[in-house]
Amino acid sequence: MIAQTMRLSASRLATRGLGIRPALAVTVTSRPHGRFLSLSSSRLQNTPVDEDFPHHSPAITTTTPILETLQAARRRGRYSKKSRTTDLNNNYTPPLDAVPGSASSHSPLTHADISSLSTFLKCHNQLAKNIHDTCSQFGAAHRWGPGENETGMNRLALTDADKAARDWFVKEARGLGCEVEVDEMGNIWAIRGGVSDSRPTEDGSGKMLPPVMMGSHLDTQPRGGRYDGVLGVMAGLEALRVLKERDIKTWRPVGVVCWTNEEGARFPVSMVSSGVWAGEIPLEKAHSLKEVAGEGKTMMEELERIGYLGDKKCSYEEMPMAAHFELHIEQGPVLEARGKKVGVVRGSQAYKWFTVEVVGKEAHTGTTPYAQRADAFMAANSMIHYARWTGEEQDILVSVGVFQVFPGSVNTIPGRVKFSLDIRSSSTDKLAQFEERHLRPKFDSIAKNMGANSQPCSVTWQEDTNSPAQLFDEGCCKAVKESALSVLAAECDGNMEKAMGLVKYNMISGAGHDSVHTAKRCRTSMIFVPSKGGLSHHPEEFTSEEDCVRGAQVLLESVLRFDREVWREDYERERETAVE
Repeated sequence: MIAQTMRLSASRLATRGLGIRPALAVTVTSRPHGRFLSLSSSRLQNTPVDEDFPHHSPAITTTTPILETLQAARRRGRYSKKSRTTDLNNNYTPPLDAVPGSASSHSPLTHADISSLSTFLKCHNQLAKNIHDTCSQFGAAHRWGPGENETGMNRLALTDADKAARDWFVKEARGLGCEVEVDEMGNIWAIRGGVSDSRPTEDGSGKMLPPVMMGSHLDTQPRGGRYDGVLGVMAGLEALRVLKERDIKTWRPVGVVCWTNEEGARFPVSMVSSGVWAGEIPLEKAHSLKEVAGEGKTMMEELERIGYLGDKKCSYEEMPMAAHFELHIEQGPVLEARGKKVGVVRGSQAYKWFTVEVVGKEAHTGTTPYAQRADAFMAANSMIHYARWTGEEQDILVSVGVFQVFPGSVNTIPGRVKFSLDIRSSSTDKLAQFEERHLRPKFDSIAKNMGANSQPCSVTWQEDTNSPAQLFDEGCCKAVKESALSVLAAECDGNMEKAMGLVKYNMISGAGHDSVHTAKRCRTSMIFVPSKGGLSHHPEEFTSEEDCVRGAQVLLESVLRFDREVWREDYERERETAVE
C-alpha cells in the first residue's frame, strides 16, 4: 500500500477574488490498480482567510507521482450518476485533465459565495448615486419638492437627453470590462466574458455561448419618474461592478442590455425594440414609426441623428440570450399594501393598443341643428364611455391616454377625432372576445347613429400593439425565489419563516415590459420591488433606496444562481457526449 501527502491549494479562490481559505493536508492512500482511494484531511495553520467570503471546496493542485492515480480515479467515477450528483450539488472540483473552457474545467460559485457577493453589493454599491446623478443630468423635469432629487423625468426615447444617458451607460459599461455593441434598433448590449468563451468549438468559430443578461430601459414617460426602467439598468451595472471588483469568473458571459423605446411614449409601440429582437415586430415597421408629437420624425431618422443606429442585426438569432432577468418597480400597490419586500413575477397580462379614428363632418356651431350634426367628438366620447364601463363589468382594464380633435376651432363642430385605446386582461382569449364581441360592434353602432339625419360618422381601428399574456420560465422564477429568500433571510438573522412572509409569489405584471418579448425566445423572469403608494408614470414615483438595493441584491443572486444551473446543464451535456 502506498501513502503520500499533498497540499490542497486555494488558488482557485484567489482567481475568483473570493480570498483564501485554510489549506488542507490530505493523505491519499491507493492500492495497486487504483481500486481503492481514500482521502483524510487536517487543517494547516497560518493561511490567510477572507472572513466575508468563506468557501468549502479548494482545488487540488499537485505535481506528485500520485497525480496519475488521482486522475484515473476521477475518470472512472466521473461518468457515474452517483458521482455526478455529488460533484454538482457539493462544491464541484474540476478534474486535473479538464480541457480549458470546457464545463468540466469550471468551478461554479457555491450558494454561500453567491450570498456573500450579495452582501458585498449591499455594503459597497453606487446604485442610488447613479440613479439620481444620471436623472438629474439627463432629463430631469417637473419638480415636485424642494429636495435635490425631488423631480420627475422627461427623457423620451432618442432625444438628446436619451443620447446623453446612453453615452454615460456605454462609458460606464466599458469601464467595468464589458464589450459594448449597438444593434440596428439602438439596443445597447454590454457583455462581460465568461469562462465558456474560451471553450473549443467543432467548427473553430469560437462563438461564445449565449450570455445571461439583465435588461431594462432608460427612456421615460413625458411626465415620468426616476425609477421606471432606470432602476433595472443601474442595478445591472452594480451587479457587473461586483463581479469586476471581486474578480469573479462566471461560466457564461453576463451582461446588461438597454432596450430602446420601451415606454412607447414618443414612438407609439411599447417594447418595440425587444419586439423586433424577438421577431414579433418587423424591423421596417419599427424604423418607420413616427413620433406622436413634434415634427413627425421616424424612429430610424432619430437613431441616425443621435448616433445609435448600430450595424448589428437586432435578432434573437444574431444575439441569443441564455436568460433575461429584469428588476423593476412594481408600479402598483400590492407589495406595499401587503407588507412584502420582493415580488417574484410569474408572467404578464395580455394587452392591446389601438389608435381609433372617428370621422364626421365639420360644420358651423351656431347654424347647424343637433339633428344635422355628424359630431366626431360626441361619437368618440360615447365610445370611450361605453368601453370604460363595459370593461369594468367584464373585469377588463380600459384607458385612453391620447385624444386629438380636428380642426381644433372653438366654433367648428369637430369633423375628426383620434384617440388611443389601451385594453388589458389576465386572459388573452377574454381580451380578444371583449374587442370582437363588445367594442367593435358597439363603436360601429355609435358612429352610424351619430348624425343619422345627415351624414353618419365612421370609425376605423389601427392595432398598434398586441401582447398576449405571457408566463415566465419556471427555472428563472425559481432562481428569483431562492435569491429573494436568501437576501431576506440574511436581513432577518436567518429566520427563514419571517423571510418567506416578506416575498410575494406568482405575481402577474399588469404593465408591459421588455421581458414579455424576451420570454418568447429565451428563459425569462422579473423581480418587483415596492412602489410608494403604487404610483408610477408620474413625477412623484418613488421606491426607497433600501428597496432598490435589495432588488439589486436579488438580481445579482438570481443571475449567479442561474449561471450555476446553466453550467450544470452544459456540464452534463459534455459528459453525455464524452460517454458516447
